[in-house]
Amino acid sequence: MLKKIELFMERIIFLSRWIQLPIYLGLIVALSLYAFKFYKVLWHLFSHINGLSDADVMLAVLALVDVTMVANLLVMVIMGGYTTFVSKIHVASGHEDKPEWLEKVDAGTLKVKLAGSLVGVSGIHLLQTFVNIDHHQATDVAFQITIHVVFLISVLILAYSEKLLHSKTH
Repeated sequence: MLKKIELFMERIIFLSRWIQLPIYLGLIVALSLYAFKFYKVLWHLFSHINGLSDADVMLAVLALVDVTMVANLLVMVIMGGYTTFVSKIHVASGHEDKPEWLEKVDAGTLKVKLAGSLVGVSGIHLLQTFVNIDHHQATDVAFQITIHVVFLISVLILAYSEKLLHSKTH
């Protein structure tokens, strides 16, 4: 009788991973909103190009890059998280569109990729601040630089610890 209860509980625990599915579907909705934002910024850039300064064009392009990087981050979270924590994504192994990283993803690798993407997004925000430096106070710029450096150091430490963990297991 206890063995049946234990097996039932283990099955419930194993099936609980599917609770995450609506979360990943919500992230797909968020990705769609980011795509909408991308096209909105692109349309604004296209429709106002003659009246924009070089700095304004650069800021708009950086905003497009920023949206793209966040969208990439969302795709990594959606695909990597779903594959790691819910269920494998069944794509033909020879399919030309299957991302290479998808087969090698685990929780640690996913963390490093996500952290690296966050550093990229932070770098884009910092570059936007530098391009538009006249509109920022020195303390705000210093604060952004500090945050970026903390992100960068965190990624390096995380990547190094993942390397150490993988070298011990292989």
